[in-house]
Amino acid sequence: MASPRIIAGTARGIRLKPVPGDTTRPVTDRVKEALFNILGADVQGSSWLDLYGGTGSIGIEALSRGAKFVRFNDLNRQAVVTIRENLEKTRLSHGAEVFQGDALALLRRRADRQFDYVYVAPPQYKGMWIDALAELDSNLSWLYDNSWVIVQIAPVEYQEQSLKNLELIDDRQYGSTLLLFYEVKEGAVQA
Repeated sequence: MASPRIIAGTARGIRLKPVPGDTTRPVTDRVKEALFNILGADVQGSSWLDLYGGTGSIGIEALSRGAKFVRFNDLNRQAVVTIRENLEKTRLSHGAEVFQGDALALLRRRADRQFDYVYVAPPQYKGMWIDALAELDSNLSWLYDNSWVIVQIAPVEYQEQSLKNLELIDDRQYGSTLLLFYEVKEGAVQA
């Protein structure tokens, strides 16, 4: 598979360094382009939490398209090193923070800031997206009233979730990738 590239914005055309080994699954250009077409101009000035950062492709694409801030998180040390290198390569480090740690442990903490978008693309077939969604549902301190949680999984992983504060507003399938879009329910109490 070709290394991921930035498809629009200030870093357009730059190829990102892949994470060594097979621990990450880079998002395809087709899926990334579809995602950012859905979000459109709302990316401008937005803030992102890229929970399972991998190569940093989604968060760096957001920065390239005008997002003001992205916090990347990944448990894998090689992924964290790769994200930092890709931020340097694209000259987008100024709008980013990179952390190494367990995503679920992070989501259990009281948020130190809120995000417009939380992107959840964990290792496949482990149900980790369900746990991350549940943590966000029970700890809205990470989200604004109009925030979106975007989940990227394989279609066979999907199962309907019973959530108190988040609701599924859209889903889109692109080949072997399913994107799920959740937003904070109207009237949900922000913690």
